[in-house]
Amino acid sequence: MKLYLSILISIVFLTACNQGKVDVGYAIDPDNRSVEVVDVVQANAYTYLNVEEGSQKFWIAVSTMDARKGDELHFTQAMEMKDFYSRDLDRTFDIVLFVDNISTLPIPAKTANLSAPAQQHEGRPATDKKAVQIIKHGEGVVPLSELFSNPGKYSDQVIKVTGEVTKFNTGIMGKNWAHIQDGTSHDKFFDLTVTTQDVIPVGDVVVFEGRIVLNKDLGSGYFYEFLMEDASAKRAVAM
Repeated sequence: MKLYLSILISIVFLTACNQGKVDVGYAIDPDNRSVEVVDVVQANAYTYLNVEEGSQKFWIAVSTMDARKGDELHFTQAMEMKDFYSRDLDRTFDIVLFVDNISTLPIPAKTANLSAPAQQHEGRPATDKKAVQIIKHGEGVVPLSELFSNPGKYSDQVIKVTGEVTKFNTGIMGKNWAHIQDGTSHDKFFDLTVTTQDVIPVGDVVVFEGRIVLNKDLGSGYFYEFLMEDASAKRAVAM
């Protein structure tokens, strides 16, 4: 009887230890980081998560999501910000990691998903191609396909582009970050990242004017073949 109870207790213990562990059936990215959610703070633009990784606790910021204490999350791409002030929360974080690819499952190794789109530079934050209709451009506005096909012509030049805002993040490195698409593309490129102090809702069609920088490496896996910096924004007039 005692032996039976010992075996039963061992089975229960092992089951509890393995609870929540998922056999994903694919190769996991060697840079995959697994964290457990300790606390959740919701803000307008982000969800701030206090997480535990081994014996360390720290804050991460992700696009708004539902998360609960005890959730296990995974990521590989993160940008560290020190003394980051959140206007939404009126709070300064000593250190917060802005995570681009948060997931409830381990991040697959690059070789594990051979059918994934190949439009992104290795290390560049992933961006999905949206079903954006080709936008008619006003006078003096450079279509994205023209920018992407003639990078040398526009390097370090101040130009205007028009696009639909498909993604928007605020307050990173003291700037807002927009992704725009205009329905055109060249080779693997279809999306332009823009930094600005303006705030634009996702879905708006906007004219941005700013300086084009090529091959910008911000570290922590954030590399941009094309980046428009310090742009001013103006809502486009329907044509």
